[in-house]
Amino acid sequence: MSDRVTSIADLEALYPGIANIAPATMLKETAVINDEYRQLIEAAPFFAIASIGPDGMDCSPRGDGPGCVHILDQSTIAFADRRGNNRLDTLRNIVADDRVALLFLIPGWNECLRINGTAQIRTDPDLLASFQHRGVHPASVVVITLQTMYFQCARAIKRAGLWDEASRVGAKTLPTAGRLVQSVMPEFDAQTYDGALQERQQKTLY
Repeated sequence: MSDRVTSIADLEALYPGIANIAPATMLKETAVINDEYRQLIEAAPFFAIASIGPDGMDCSPRGDGPGCVHILDQSTIAFADRRGNNRLDTLRNIVADDRVALLFLIPGWNECLRINGTAQIRTDPDLLASFQHRGVHPASVVVITLQTMYFQCARAIKRAGLWDEASRVGAKTLPTAGRLVQSVMPEFDAQTYDGALQERQQKTLY
């Protein structure tokens, strides 16, 4: 076997435990939002959505507080496309290829929720109105039809200590947004950008 794994057979040889995989690991997948999974979706204030398009893949964060994802029926969810950086990476991908994957995180809960499905971008007036906040309607709503849904075990989040106070990183120890831009655009005025950033973001959350 070479250092690089290039076949499924070689991959599976690295993980002999798959021969005794727990039945629930595979059978726990569902395409139906039951009462238990409803509680998770309604509690999640944050998720990441992965998409793929002609220019490659994208994984984008989404956050809007608990209940930001609406459950339309037992196999359909929706979320507002709130204001962002206007790159539209995820939306462009969905137009080209409707396959998406979502990973939900709930602060304090060590498992996470995974959803795979297909997405469409909608502008139905009633749907937009259902997501209005502070009198502002989103430009569009992303509607996702579930293909499979399941919870991920807690090992990764436990190893990361994600919700532990001791794991918190001081924001001042890391580069600012302005400095990150400046790292690839040396002429960029990072100080002015950072000085106005918090107020600008607060005014344009919705």
